[in-house]
Amino acid sequence: MTDWPEARPNDNRGGRYGRGSGSAQPEGARVMRQVRRGPTAPPGQGAYGGVPQQPSYVDGQGHGGHDGYDSGYNTGQVYGGSGGPGGGGGYAPQRPAPDWRRRIKVTAITLVTVLLVTTVATYFWADSKLNREVDLSKVIERPEKGEGTNYLIVGSDSREGMSDEDKKKLHTGSAEGKRTDSMMILHTGGNGPTLISLPRDSNVEIPSFKGSDSGKTYPATGRQVKLNAAYAEDGPELLVRTVEFNTGLHIDHYVEIGFGGFASIVDAVGGVEIDIPQDIKDTKSGADLKKGKQTLNGEEALAFVRTRYALAGSDLDRTKNQQKFLSALANQVATPGTVLNPFKLYPTMGAGLDSLIVDEDMGLFDLADMFWSMKGVSSGEGTSMNMPIAGSSGGNLLWDKAKVKQLVNELNNDEKVTVKGN
Repeated sequence: MTDWPEARPNDNRGGRYGRGSGSAQPEGARVMRQVRRGPTAPPGQGAYGGVPQQPSYVDGQGHGGHDGYDSGYNTGQVYGGSGGPGGGGGYAPQRPAPDWRRRIKVTAITLVTVLLVTTVATYFWADSKLNREVDLSKVIERPEKGEGTNYLIVGSDSREGMSDEDKKKLHTGSAEGKRTDSMMILHTGGNGPTLISLPRDSNVEIPSFKGSDSGKTYPATGRQVKLNAAYAEDGPELLVRTVEFNTGLHIDHYVEIGFGGFASIVDAVGGVEIDIPQDIKDTKSGADLKKGKQTLNGEEALAFVRTRYALAGSDLDRTKNQQKFLSALANQVATPGTVLNPFKLYPTMGAGLDSLIVDEDMGLFDLADMFWSMKGVSSGEGTSMNMPIAGSSGGNLLWDKAKVKQLVNELNNDEKVTVKGN
């Protein structure tokens, strides 16, 4: 028995050179045979006892073909794959194309969910840090509420939470208790924000009031005092009552910040750029600043807004500097560089919220409205002014009653402010 079977008739190989050929001469360029596709033979019925029938060949010139002719080349198909559980010849399953629309949709939903959860968590975290310590319901005989919203913003000389080293560094001294160092009314409405400084030396009358702790009602005696004395006597509630009584303007929200908190906010935001109108050197506040545009850190900023003795206009000039700086601070806090940077946003929010004292009805949206409105003042969309002054008596500044009345009417009606302050 030989290794190779006898040549079958009509196998078209003849005497060509090659394996199984008896010719000693090499054959010419062989025509590539093509594969004709046909149905796969059922298992067990192949030509060689169960081996699937092999495809027949046709001449590479295209002769002998039929309508179902398939060259088998460059089709991208894979041969020899299992056709199924029966195991016949067939094609391997192709990997499906990725569904990009579905992937984009899932990614978008995931991002929105993460953003929503982070926003909600941040809101509740920030809301929990607000110190709602002022009860405006204790304020009696209040004027009617007008159009828009009025914030009473108070800077106190509170040293609460400050170490001896902090007090020395910030030149605050160590006086007990706390007094108001600055007071402003911020009105927000449809005609742009209006920021009005109330000089601490303003001459006002202390009206009848209910004690914030005792609950006892104290009758009016006609006492004339400096405005900051109202806060020293019975705190925020009496200050609000005194401002409302002497202006006729309803105060909607109260916001207070102490020395340490103010400096912390400035440092957390990375300093505040401001244009200082003149050289300032004041041993009492610790200010030693040169004229021109510069960035102030917390210590320098606190010294700047507290300086009064080195200024020609004393308290009136100081209130202008306070307005200018607070507007610049609000503008810095509201920039994308702070709001969109969590490494700056959260420290700033933490420093600010920890140090703020607000009324019981104050919410985060109210606080945001206040900051955005102060930013509007600095950008020229609003008005900043001092309360109109008519003169002074015994060191107390006397308000111009006619102008104050006109100013309050414009604010209550949310009209464009036309009154000029000092």
